[in-house]
Amino acid sequence: MKIGQITELLNGKVVCGEEFLDRCVNSVFSSDLMSDVLTLKSDDLLLMTGLGNVQTIRTAEMSDINTIIFVRNKKVNEDMLKLAAENDMVLIECPYSMFKASGILYQAGLKPIY
Repeated sequence: MKIGQITELLNGKVVCGEEFLDRCVNSVFSSDLMSDVLTLKSDDLLLMTGLGNVQTIRTAEMSDINTIIFVRNKKVNEDMLKLAAENDMVLIECPYSMFKASGILYQAGLKPIY
């Protein structure tokens, strides 16, 4: 599914990487535990989290994840934007809870990582 479609489904706001909305993702991982994210091995993965700090961006970079959705109205700060832009990442702010956002994406056909 294209990132642009995901953004629309989640009533999201793209704050970084608008030029990459045609990228596709195949699966989603939802977590606030970055140690769990570091264990993942998957291509075209979207990370959904409520952890809004620069460590989230660094963890995604190390895990080759280039799309992050921040749920629960978490806001991206300038340091996060700068690091994400340097790594060609897409950052999306979403007003929904992680549970609701995960359900919407699952119903739309995206698969969990496991």
